[in-house]
Amino acid sequence: MQDDSASLTACIPRLRRYARALLGDRAGADDLVQDTMERGWHKLPSWRRGGDMRAWLFGIMHNLHVDRLRQPALHTVELSEELQGSLSAPAAGDRLEIRDMQAALQLLPAEQREVLLLVALEDMSYEEVAAVLNIPPGTVMSRLSRARERLRLLMLGQAPISTLKVVK
Repeated sequence: MQDDSASLTACIPRLRRYARALLGDRAGADDLVQDTMERGWHKLPSWRRGGDMRAWLFGIMHNLHVDRLRQPALHTVELSEELQGSLSAPAAGDRLEIRDMQAALQLLPAEQREVLLLVALEDMSYEEVAAVLNIPPGTVMSRLSRARERLRLLMLGQAPISTLKVVK
């Protein structure tokens, strides 16, 4: 149990990084990670020893995130950078690029953003992403392709053309 507990806590930085990129909100990401860790801790006896704990926790986080999307949102206000006490501030150009990337990520459909972040940020294989999101590997590849193209266009300042048609 001690080794499982250590493995669980060792996943926190990656969960936190993914949650921040997924949500674009520091406080919401921290809440999601905390809820993921709490649920993981309580379900630790059901985790299969020898399995990939990281993928198991990302699956828990995904399910919590989907559940939250289905609930009505609570309006919150983010604290200023000064109050958050950031240790090192990136250069002005880097801050703008980071802001633009974060904004572009938030414009992606949730299913594309999830796949892109799990593959690019968390370095998961297509099979691991498919297991975490409970979708076929082919769906992972097509969502990833669409996400990369849409993100590329957004970063170039070009609005992607929607392929969906409105049916009346």
